[in-house]
Amino acid sequence: MNKKTLYTLSIAAAVSMVFSMAALAEGNADKPLVWWNRQPSNSSTGELDMSALTWNDHTCYVGFDASQGADLQGRMIADYISDNIDTIDRNGDGIVGYVLAIGDIGHNDSIARTIGTRKALGTGVEAEGEIDPSPAETNVDGSALVVQDGEIGGLTVRELASHEMKNASGATWDAATAGSTIGTWTDSFGDQIDIIVSNNDGMGMAMFHAWSQAEGVPTFGYDANSDAVAAIADGYAGTISQRADVQAYLTLRVLRNALDGADPDTGIGTADEAGNVLSDTDYYYDEESRSYYALNLAVTSDNYEEFLDSTAVYAPVANQLSEDSSPVRNIWLDIYNASDNFLSSTYQPLLEKYDDLLNLNVEYVGGDGQTESNITNRLSDPNQYDAYAINLVKTDNAASYTALLE
Repeated sequence: MNKKTLYTLSIAAAVSMVFSMAALAEGNADKPLVWWNRQPSNSSTGELDMSALTWNDHTCYVGFDASQGADLQGRMIADYISDNIDTIDRNGDGIVGYVLAIGDIGHNDSIARTIGTRKALGTGVEAEGEIDPSPAETNVDGSALVVQDGEIGGLTVRELASHEMKNASGATWDAATAGSTIGTWTDSFGDQIDIIVSNNDGMGMAMFHAWSQAEGVPTFGYDANSDAVAAIADGYAGTISQRADVQAYLTLRVLRNALDGADPDTGIGTADEAGNVLSDTDYYYDEESRSYYALNLAVTSDNYEEFLDSTAVYAPVANQLSEDSSPVRNIWLDIYNASDNFLSSTYQPLLEKYDDLLNLNVEYVGGDGQTESNITNRLSDPNQYDAYAINLVKTDNAASYTALLE
């Protein structure tokens, strides 16, 4: 090793030590924090938890535009009905019947997706100025109060049943529960089901494999997981890409910028030294809520081949940063449910690719999807990390984490 190399390594080590000492001096409460995927909010009203979103000067949220994506899913389903109006009513009863797998009745994303479907299909009922996202449970006769019959192309559209997919242990968005529930529904009113709608692909694919693929019943999901996108070739009707490639990049990029003392827009809306930059068709930033939102795209038989690899980094932000200007830093990042299909098979692999490009040493902690303590108990020494990326189990529980960092 020559003197120049030794000198360069010494400088890099010194810079890293200065950053670490500064982080300790400022205290954990001042370190960069990003909430991601599950926005701190009231699970009953959806009101944002601004105390969590403004916890310090380097706090923000990264997710996707839930309403825009939900509207896309709803329009995708409505368009499918219109395009197949002569064949969609399988039993010829004049009713396009659909069933809806609800992920988590208290989760903003699940609420938005349920509302988006009902709004597009005309089956929503307003409650206090908003469409009611409550499960209808069984509504074969159309008598449920939280939904109503819609109409598309002269056919009645009815939500035959909807249910929160929650298992006996309390985990929501549960694929196994969805797989067994479709069996219950089809035993009771199978020939009336013309469409399956799911708040995510994990549940959608469980119902697809359990029943709808063999029956040729179109199934719509959300997340653009690799298995779901591939299944479009086998009859899965469509899904929504919430741009995990953009979200994962933003999750780590905002921390990188804060740790470097860089302009927050570096490598996001403004190109960095390596040439990384996003466009306004990829995301937008809401200053009031300190939130970055990726913009969704519909994935159907027309374009699914473009989305087959859900873990491919996004080319405009795939350039390696220099350790001279962005030295290696330590990040603590949790995933609320290690069994969640989207987060484990799509989001985390993307994070693991971006952490290398952004020179971040990330410790990944997987939770059980049920209790905050399963995760917070493993943040026993916050001092060893330079920044934190938190994926909440329950959106109400941001204080469970910030209390550990005070």
